[in-house]
Amino acid sequence: MSAGQIAALVAAGAFVVLVVLLAVPLLKLGRTLDEATIAIRKAHEGSAPLLDNAQTTLHQVNTQLERVDGITSSARTVTSNVSVLTSLFTATMGGPLVRAAAFSYGLNKAVKARRAGKDAGQHSLRSRPGRLRRGKKK
Repeated sequence: MSAGQIAALVAAGAFVVLVVLLAVPLLKLGRTLDEATIAIRKAHEGSAPLLDNAQTTLHQVNTQLERVDGITSSARTVTSNVSVLTSLFTATMGGPLVRAAAFSYGLNKAVKARRAGKDAGQHSLRSRPGRLRRGKKK
């Protein structure tokens, strides 16, 4: 054997070792891809019932929202009716009630002032600062 043939055999052996070393990660990568394919298939099969449940839930939520819309419209009607009733009461009874309240307030003040005047009349003989007593001069 010549030196060239030995070199070719060494190169061929190195190439075989290189192919074997590269084959191991490629086989592991193939297994990983198989497992990923199985996981994706299982996820796809499990997603159908999940999506069906989500659709059912959304249908129930929409039903509840329709009920809430009905309640909201009823509340809006009641609010409008109360507003109209309040305006009617204010227009009808507001003026007379304000007048009656003002009259009772004025009457109360007048009675208190009259009582205070009677009390002042009874105590007019007492000396007040800055005023003269009856019959006496400073």
